[in-house]
Amino acid sequence: MKLYHTTSGAIAEYEQSFYLIGTDWNLIVNRTNLFAFLIQRINSGESLVGTLESFGKILPPIGKQELWAAGVTYKRSKVARMEESEQSGAARFYDLVYEAERPELFFKSAAWRVQGPGGNLKIRRDSTWNVPEPELTLLISSAGTIEAYTAGNDMSSRSIEGENPLYLPQAKIFDGCAALGPCLLVLSQPIPDNTEISMKIFRSGKQEFSGTAVVSQMKRKLSELASWLTRELSFPDGVMLMTGTCIVPPDDFTLQSGDQVSIHIEGIGSLDNLIA
Repeated sequence: MKLYHTTSGAIAEYEQSFYLIGTDWNLIVNRTNLFAFLIQRINSGESLVGTLESFGKILPPIGKQELWAAGVTYKRSKVARMEESEQSGAARFYDLVYEAERPELFFKSAAWRVQGPGGNLKIRRDSTWNVPEPELTLLISSAGTIEAYTAGNDMSSRSIEGENPLYLPQAKIFDGCAALGPCLLVLSQPIPDNTEISMKIFRSGKQEFSGTAVVSQMKRKLSELASWLTRELSFPDGVMLMTGTCIVPPDDFTLQSGDQVSIHIEGIGSLDNLIA
């Protein structure tokens, strides 16, 4: 089942029909066993039925939730970050965190900075090397349970982080630094390990880069990341967690204004954004 955040409220797509589940996004999504709740609401006959377009504009699937991120969860990400940090002498730290019991977790964005499908993302003017990062993103309830999944774009300045790993917040947090969408995928079981993630980047209508990966290539389990994030942190409205990038463009690539980034995750759909 897919759950869309729209200007009218939360819209569930189930068996090719669309149902208005309610207008308070935060109250609806922050619960355990979200799938069963949505089925109950649909079967109650109380939900307004219509087309997705009739419910207004699609918003990013986030409300009062914070957006966090995990780093160095895929080997490809570890290698890329070791390469970018070689001159600063910090490369070994990424290898250490990849092998460590404790994952790298960091705050990514307040909800108001997050863009949805079709929204404009940005690159830092004080950065010379910028990339998008496609990431499976979790919706975690205030009880710490994984309740849904979406696609995320964790924009990153590789030149700033490569200069010094202590600059990570500046490399990761800025206006237009993240996108989520197009919906939440709400399942009765965990998302399959063979779920495919892909990314394409277009420049002036020409494809500049494409890559694919699968969730099973992640070194850590999704439940492990959720457990570490909520171990000593409370999230009254739930939290969104990006789980790390598995696709990295070559070192000679950097984003430019006007580029189009398309991230697709099997079962969720495509998250398309313009680099402004």
